Amino acid sequence: MPASLPLSLQLAWLIPLYGFSGLALALPWMAGLFPRNGQRPAAYINILVTLLAVLHGSLALRDVGLTGPHHISLPWFTVADLNLRIGLDLSPYTLAALALVTFMSLVAQVFALGYLDKEWSLARFFGLIGFFEGALSGLVLSSNLFLSYFLLEMLTLSTYLLVGFWYAQPLVVTAARDAFLTKRVGDVLLLMSVVALAAWSGSMEFTDLYSWAAEAKLSGSIGPLAGTLLGLGLIAGPMGKCAQFPMHLWLDEAMEGPNPASILRNSVVVTAGALVLMKLMPLLQLSLIANDVLLVVGTISALAGALVAMAQVDLKRAFSYSTTSYLGLVFVAIALQQPGIALLLLLCHGLAKALLFMSVGCVIATTNCQDLTELGGIGRRMPATMAAYLAAAAGLVGLLPIGCYWCYGQAVEAMSHSARPFAAVFLLTNLLTAVNLTRVFRSVFLGTPMPKTRRTPEVNWLMALPMVSLTVVVLLTPLLMQRIDPVPGIASFSLPVGLAVTASGLAGALLGGLIPLDRFRSRSIVDPLRGMQDLLAHDFYTERIYRATVVALVAAAARLTNWVDQRLVNGLVNGLGRLSLQSAENLRLSVSGQLQSYVFTVVLAIVVLLSCISWWTGTLEVLP
Repeated sequence: MPASLPLSLQLAWLIPLYGFSGLALALPWMAGLFPRNGQRPAAYINILVTLLAVLHGSLALRDVGLTGPHHISLPWFTVADLNLRIGLDLSPYTLAALALVTFMSLVAQVFALGYLDKEWSLARFFGLIGFFEGALSGLVLSSNLFLSYFLLEMLTLSTYLLVGFWYAQPLVVTAARDAFLTKRVGDVLLLMSVVALAAWSGSMEFTDLYSWAAEAKLSGSIGPLAGTLLGLGLIAGPMGKCAQFPMHLWLDEAMEGPNPASILRNSVVVTAGALVLMKLMPLLQLSLIANDVLLVVGTISALAGALVAMAQVDLKRAFSYSTTSYLGLVFVAIALQQPGIALLLLLCHGLAKALLFMSVGCVIATTNCQDLTELGGIGRRMPATMAAYLAAAAGLVGLLPIGCYWCYGQAVEAMSHSARPFAAVFLLTNLLTAVNLTRVFRSVFLGTPMPKTRRTPEVNWLMALPMVSLTVVVLLTPLLMQRIDPVPGIASFSLPVGLAVTASGLAGALLGGLIPLDRFRSRSIVDPLRGMQDLLAHDFYTERIYRATVVALVAAAARLTNWVDQRLVNGLVNGLGRLSLQSAENLRLSVSGQLQSYVFTVVLAIVVLLSCISWWTGTLEVLP
């Protein structure tokens, strides 16, 4: 590492350790060494180390802007010819992603301090958030595929622990288990590709893998089948992390966890999974089929996620499916080789979705309810929460020139010439998202107060402060985009494209305002409409299809292997055991105690043995 580097860059490897140190420092409170009613110091410690990570990352981003990108490589594990190193890329894009991760972790922790004010296991939650933050920070900086996989596994574990935070509730246990197992499927497939790449390329550094992939494509050393399997394995891991079809059900169930964890899960966790996929983009060119699969998965996730979100009556689930929808658009942009659009979409969506879940958390904390049919009339009583919701909705929908409006415009402009169907996917997703956001806004903030919303004061300052701060950040998103990657404003896409994006958002807002809302009859009494509503509300019955196919197949295979084990394997072993016992019993009865009988038996056995050997040797002499 050059000594001339600024100190913030020389010590950049410490940034992921801030989160892990928060976990380590919170362990005495997590283990119960201090009274359970005095766990706030663990929360304060984690907030302090996260603040240090934000400041350190900001200094590193400034210094990289002055000195240019840098690469840090540290020895990790060496044995025989295996040499694993920790590689960190310090570029404006990775450090901007790091700033997003650490800043969102900071505001989520401050928000959690107010949201979980009466929680007995406060130290355990903040310790797990520190673990979460450390893995995310290392993942966005990693320049090594093996290290990225290692950190993805840590994210899977932390997701399991955070979703199952309230482990005394049966639904929480089920949600944590499903989230863990679903992600494990993608991680195992990714591990297969990692092992194959380690054997073929001889290096795990992304830059070395890019060179190897280019040479392999030119020379044809990797066959079509191998390239396809490799590509499918590489996209399986990010698919699980980003809750993409068909591994998307876990994100909906994960809403059983605490809302502050949902803030991070729906903003930066899915962003980190997509960033890993972006780093793997050059490797996906080895297979056109894998790229086509990425397009199909992204399109289905974008449209189906937006449709399913419109039929949800649970406040958090209505927006978890929206996360799946937006990450589907990111997958489409990556498959179409538009990394700039994907990055901007990840930034704008992450900030706006975090703010959206903060406003949702405020509503839940005040009313102890997240059923849309039991909410209403909160707007006058919670003006700051309503303003945050409106700012988040504006940042997510291409209606006003904030956040995602620029992402939609650039995407439609780039795809209107060579990939028009996917430009239509972006516009339709924008329309459906606007319908859902408007529908939820009417159900929660407008109308007459319901029994559970008649006394709904504004939240405490620990929840209001990060929410209002993030509202300002979301409204200033275009300026942030200009700092990261200069955006020339409305001239970056044509006027017809800008009008199309605005029209799709406006049409969605109008449709969402015109949809009839019947609180007492949430399901329509018209049979065709009720059937469509049930189809969307149950996610196209995906879970039932899985139970009838994949789960049934696995269960049948388990029953078959159990039958083979019990009847064949155990039967054979037990039969041999019984035969041995019976033989021993018979031999025991034949013991007489007379020496001459034993000598006669031995002599007879020797004679029989010699006769057999003599006959065998005579047969061999006759054969020639």
